[in-house]
Amino acid sequence: MEKLGEYLRIKEAAEYLGVSPNSLRNWGRDGKSIEHRHPVNNYRLYRIGDLARLLHSARNLSSQSLY
Repeated sequence: MEKLGEYLRIKEAAEYLGVSPNSLRNWGRDGKSIEHRHPVNNYRLYRIGDLARLLHSARNLSSQSLY
């Protein structure tokens, strides 16, 4: 596993995306977001780069729907 500093916990990731932690849990279960697990405590972790791509693609979809 990469350095844990490159990951956010679920609450931090939810704040980064502007959604609730439950939304992230559902997206992970449905395969809409990539989640990793902490090697010791099995907490959900989200790679910052993955979240940035998810946010970017969501912004692109919303701007396309305006036209």
